[in-house]
Amino acid sequence: MFDKNVTKVVQDCILDSGIQAKVVAEKINKPYSTLMREINPFDASAKLGAETLLEIMKVTHDVRPLKFMANEMGYSIDGAHA
Repeated sequence: MFDKNVTKVVQDCILDSGIQAKVVAEKINKPYSTLMREINPFDASAKLGAETLLEIMKVTHDVRPLKFMANEMGYSIDGAHA
């Protein structure tokens, strides 16, 4: 298909969360249609901001995007949290 990128990882984070994307959008105070564009790896004109990414990870309790970015930079995150 295609190589993973951070946008696809974020999309998977939401789709795998068990929380409807509309609910995620409500919880992060973002219009549903905007969120769906921002997490679409095939939509190059919409960008996902760092603050939105952080809110998505908080709502979904999923740090895969953070782990993916760390790995891309040559680092690893063990998953432990404070």
